[in-house]
Amino acid sequence: MEARATAIYEGRADELFWLLQHPPLYTAGTSARLDELLDPERLPVFQTGRGGRYTYHGPGQRIAYVMLNLAERGRDLRRFVAALEKWVMLALNDFGVEAEIIPGKVGVWVETQAGMAKIAAIGVRVRRWVSYHGISVNIDPDLENYQGIQPCGLLEPVTSLRQLGHSTKMRDFDQALRRHAESMLESLVSK
Repeated sequence: MEARATAIYEGRADELFWLLQHPPLYTAGTSARLDELLDPERLPVFQTGRGGRYTYHGPGQRIAYVMLNLAERGRDLRRFVAALEKWVMLALNDFGVEAEIIPGKVGVWVETQAGMAKIAAIGVRVRRWVSYHGISVNIDPDLENYQGIQPCGLLEPVTSLRQLGHSTKMRDFDQALRRHAESMLESLVSK
C-alpha cells in the first residue's frame, strides 16, 4: 500500500481502491493505547501507520483501502474523511439502513434498540497528500472479537448489517460501494 501511494505521488501509478477482507486480527493505529487492548492473547495484533486506535478486522467485514491523490482533490483532510463517511452511508442506504455521523466521533453509526452503535470505522493515513488505508464496514463479522479491544477507544457497541437483520452478501455491498464511488469522488472537488 505504501509503495502504491508513493507511485501515485510520483505519477507512476493510478489512484486505486482495494476491496478486501483480512483474517481475524487487531490493528493498532497511531493513537492506540495499550489499556484499550483488553485481551492481547485473543488475536494477533498488528501496528499500522493509519490514524485511530485499535480495531478488529476479519471475515465478514469489507475493508476498502482508498489511495487517492488529494493534492489534485483540494488538499482537505476533513473533507476527505467526510466523503468516506458519506460514501459508506450511501451504500448502507441501498440496503435500507439509515446511518449517520455523530459530531466529534469518526465513523458511521446506526440506531439500534440499545442505542447508537458503530457499523463502520475510518482510519486513514496521508503522506505527501496521497491517502492510504481507509474504511471497514461490518457486513457479517464475528462481533465477539470486538470483546478483545475497546474499539476505536469508544465505549459504544459495534454492530453489523447481519445484527441489524440484513443478510447482505459481500458482493452486493461491493456493488453499492462502486455505485456511490463517483459521488464520493465528486464531493472532494473544491467548491
